[in-house]
Amino acid sequence: MSTAATEEITLTRKDFVSDQTVRWCPGCGDYSILAQMQRVLPATGVAKEKTVFISGIGCSSRFPYYMNTYGIHSIHGRAPALATGLAIANPDLTIWVITGDGDGLSIGGNHLLHAIRRNVNLNIVLFNNRIYGLTKGQYSPTSRPGTVTKSSPMGSVEQPLNPIAVAMAAEATFVARSIDSHPQHLAATLERAAEHKGASFLEIYQNCVIFNPNEWTDLSDRKNRDDSILYLEHGKHMIFGKDRDKGIRLNGFTPEVVSLDEVDLDDILVHDATSKPLASILGSMEFPDYPAAMGVIRDVRKPDYAGELIGQVQTAQEQRGAGDLNQLYLAADLWTVEEREEAEEREITSLASDGDEMPITGLDEEYIDEMDKPEEVLSDFQDLLVTNTLAELNPKVPITVGKRSSLARTVRQMNQHNIGCMLVTDEENRLVGIFTEWDVLNRVAGLVDDLTQETITDYMTADPLTLKEDLPIAQALNLMSIHGFRHLPLVDDGGQPTGIVSFRDVVGYLNEALEDMTD
Repeated sequence: MSTAATEEITLTRKDFVSDQTVRWCPGCGDYSILAQMQRVLPATGVAKEKTVFISGIGCSSRFPYYMNTYGIHSIHGRAPALATGLAIANPDLTIWVITGDGDGLSIGGNHLLHAIRRNVNLNIVLFNNRIYGLTKGQYSPTSRPGTVTKSSPMGSVEQPLNPIAVAMAAEATFVARSIDSHPQHLAATLERAAEHKGASFLEIYQNCVIFNPNEWTDLSDRKNRDDSILYLEHGKHMIFGKDRDKGIRLNGFTPEVVSLDEVDLDDILVHDATSKPLASILGSMEFPDYPAAMGVIRDVRKPDYAGELIGQVQTAQEQRGAGDLNQLYLAADLWTVEEREEAEEREITSLASDGDEMPITGLDEEYIDEMDKPEEVLSDFQDLLVTNTLAELNPKVPITVGKRSSLARTVRQMNQHNIGCMLVTDEENRLVGIFTEWDVLNRVAGLVDDLTQETITDYMTADPLTLKEDLPIAQALNLMSIHGFRHLPLVDDGGQPTGIVSFRDVVGYLNEALEDMTD
């Protein structure tokens, strides 16, 4: 959903970073989603003053505090209702609804359905970690059967909701899915949602690092990710796998995973984002029985709710003239109340007039004590991770080799420079892989007889995760925590390497910052 700007606006990620301390657990994927949102919004060309974030209740619902835009932290499940009213009152705004699987699909399910059904001009982003995180780990509407939690000690017996299927049932015009641990894919999907006119619905898989840390491990782990995720592209065959050797075809009305060695390419489904039946099939494909469909599942154009409603108002005004609210009030049947009996005074009023102190009953003393505790103030040290960027780590100049280089040359360069990793580039000097000490120990040592005859491309990690220098240090720590990385390459907009940061760099920087704070 995009709003045409009346004049050219030049913004950066920092323009969307608020002065509030981010209060999420260390390692939470919410940091990644926040960083990608702040990265994407400048490219939309929409002014901060025309951007609004509205949330309900939950960990994800703290989002409006951390965006330097207008924002509303509303009540449980009601964010779509407030957002609908705002979209009608001011259709020039770009409105994002931030919700979670508990907030949006339990008490807020009805509001979510009707916002999507009406095709209100909103971007709805649902964080799905299949748990209630803020209230300390109860099962949620998306928790799988058998999930053991504090509220289901013998395992949940409920059938979970599928958010994509729910959105499709509500006739959603834009449906997509991404995951917090794949920032490039997440950013691209957020951009597509922002471009959509009408209700866009984006589900983001996200682990709760405290109460449900392993829910999406197979999809986050780079070793298994390509075999577990089907990346959708409109007009392209549904092919996946580390070696791109598997596909999805239909057997009657049922999708099935097949090997490309056993079937013709013509048998493989081609993604059509305008097809509702195909979108419904993709929404029904649940991991681990099928690969998780990621990307834009459905994208069609239909009239949006506010536009149609305002059009009716304009037509009515052209036919009948501008309305008069006072006349409307006086147009219906009226009567006058001549006399009213006085209501009996309640016991509470009597007690108050006698000066008696009203007893507080029914309240948990432990809860009252908890309310009386002073609010915990997060330290400047924690805030440092969110506000300071990777550029402040003074990233090391990357040492690179061409993708046709031999293993012998690459290992020799690592020894000469005494470094733990090498970046591999193509003819355009774009990053295509990373080769680390781990690769030497697990893929080369004792397995390769002649290092001079083997090229680096067969032993490197292809298409590595990358970051840019203007992203927060917290995002690098999040990726290092999820994937166990020791190094992360930095690239520019053209994909060319500009630097490399290591876990040691981050620790050293934070040690210095801590010393400065304690002096």
